[in-house]
Amino acid sequence: MTTASKVLDRVLVLEMVRVTEAAAIGASTLIGRGDEKAADAAAVEAMRAALNDLAIDGTVVIGEGERDEAPMLFIGEKVGSAIGSGPKIDIALDPLEGTTICAKAGPNALAVLAISEEGNLLNAPDVYMDKIAVGPGYPAGVIDLDKSPTENVTAIAKAKGVQPNEIIACVLDRPRHEALIAELRGIGCGVMLIGDGDVAGVIATTNPDTTIDVYMGSGGAPEGVLACAALRCVGGQFKGRLLFRNDDERARARKWGIADLDKQYDLSELAKGDCIFAATGVTDGSLLDGVKRQGKKMTTNTVVMRASSGTVRWVKGEHRIG
Repeated sequence: MTTASKVLDRVLVLEMVRVTEAAAIGASTLIGRGDEKAADAAAVEAMRAALNDLAIDGTVVIGEGERDEAPMLFIGEKVGSAIGSGPKIDIALDPLEGTTICAKAGPNALAVLAISEEGNLLNAPDVYMDKIAVGPGYPAGVIDLDKSPTENVTAIAKAKGVQPNEIIACVLDRPRHEALIAELRGIGCGVMLIGDGDVAGVIATTNPDTTIDVYMGSGGAPEGVLACAALRCVGGQFKGRLLFRNDDERARARKWGIADLDKQYDLSELAKGDCIFAATGVTDGSLLDGVKRQGKKMTTNTVVMRASSGTVRWVKGEHRIG
């Protein structure tokens, strides 16, 4: 078990719930309205206000982009009411994971947040990352990005005591994944395609009710770090490798201190030590129900986890409005 952080007080577990609840409620007013930017902006503003109410000296290490790209919750922004005096906290966040999902009222939009002691979350640049993840219970090293999808599925199936055609992989539905999907289906592996929200996709591997055995494919590197924070809490394995499309993206990675651009990262290298992870449903999904308005109240559903204790809490909130 991970050693408990002296910086992450247990009070912060419930404070993280309040932060993701605020973002989810903010975004919920724009579910199905077709305006991705407005939904994201509402979530960002609400999450930032909630973070600034906390007595922490927080630094956003994964956020809405670099300073010149994002007016709020940009990488490097300081948040909290105790800057210079409070506990030093690194923060990875996605106020609205699945902006398109929210705009179209689809499933699995989330407000997501992870925190750790300073220096324990990889300051991942906003580039793509090749990812593979499984839930707990497998032998160490069962997955490897240097192996083909067929080899990985075969290894997972062997460890699980089943045939490859009994494995289900979750993959983002993107043109770049056509070859991956064809290879998986070619060995009889089931493929569950998702339109967006790969943090939820990775976490789904830890929940037997989803029937998803493995997550594969490329998605945002920041989302990879967020997913790893959750896996640190509940168990599982993750491998990630940054993908660069041009020299500008390589320069951005070096700016954030990444020297080995071809490195295959392990779970514990992306999210180290004690972590707290929280996610609140914006729209209904496989992990969480979304925000519901019922008369003069709104209800939220949140999962919050801590690595050091292995505790997973499911929190239903009722919020008076008006």
